[in-house]
Amino acid sequence: MTTYPAIDEERLIRHLRHPGRKIRMVLDTDTFNEIDDQFAVTYALTSPDSVAVEALYAAPFFNELSTGPADGMEKSYQEILKILPLLGREDVPVYRGSTSYLPKEEGFVESEAASDLVERALASDPSDPLYVVAIGAITNVASAIRMEPSIAGRIVVVWLGGHAFSWPDTREFNLYQDVPAARVVFDCGAPVVLVPCMGVASHLHTSLSEIRDYVKDSGPIGEYLYETYKNCAKDHYAYTRVIWDISTIAWLANPDWAPSYLAPSPRISDDGRWIQDPTRHPIRYVRHLHRDPIFRDLFRKIAGGARTE
Repeated sequence: MTTYPAIDEERLIRHLRHPGRKIRMVLDTDTFNEIDDQFAVTYALTSPDSVAVEALYAAPFFNELSTGPADGMEKSYQEILKILPLLGREDVPVYRGSTSYLPKEEGFVESEAASDLVERALASDPSDPLYVVAIGAITNVASAIRMEPSIAGRIVVVWLGGHAFSWPDTREFNLYQDVPAARVVFDCGAPVVLVPCMGVASHLHTSLSEIRDYVKDSGPIGEYLYETYKNCAKDHYAYTRVIWDISTIAWLANPDWAPSYLAPSPRISDDGRWIQDPTRHPIRYVRHLHRDPIFRDLFRKIAGGARTE
């Protein structure tokens, strides 16, 4: 049985507050799975006043776009490599992640991403934690925690996963692909900022006309994001699409756009529901997202082009 470090409650609550300053982060992303990851990668790399992106990790996924989690991870890795030159950010290291999901009981999935996360976290001062921003299945992060449980006291996890606590279930793609990994993250005691999908991040819709007007002419990355959005649907008449992966970066950019509160870390039932337990350690739960200022910030940063640190 994995033993996690006891984290002082005062320090835990302190690290659950918005940092109020520029932070170091890594971004864990299933970039080929949807079109919103590309926007999130772009948002992070064009927000140097808020975040310093130290590395990108390719996360596994398995749906109609992949033959399995290993194939999904590799396609995501290649998609990241395609995006970085468009942003002029080939300096950011990229690591392959897990080729399978987390074992149910014990153990971890070895990967470049998990090993790099352990190394970076161990090199971080506990008073200045590494932010681990995850927008896919959280296998890489959970594997790193199982590899080296002590890193739970040196990181802050910001994750888009599950649905709102008020939703009938939490059978959401990021969470339900790897429930054991989600349980590790919620059980290990690390500071977690949870951004739910349906009921919270599902507010973040945009349209082809908006992307055409405010993104398309913003250099190579703008053209790529426009074409990617255009190709996601055959008919764009009265059509919008959720770009919810940007929610995690939005909270770091300005917490006023993502109102939140402290709540007990949830458990996850075998049939995919949240189980509330008031005796558990706290996490930060984002309850709402203000759509307009978030997209306004994203569009302005894309229009400003990629900026170096």
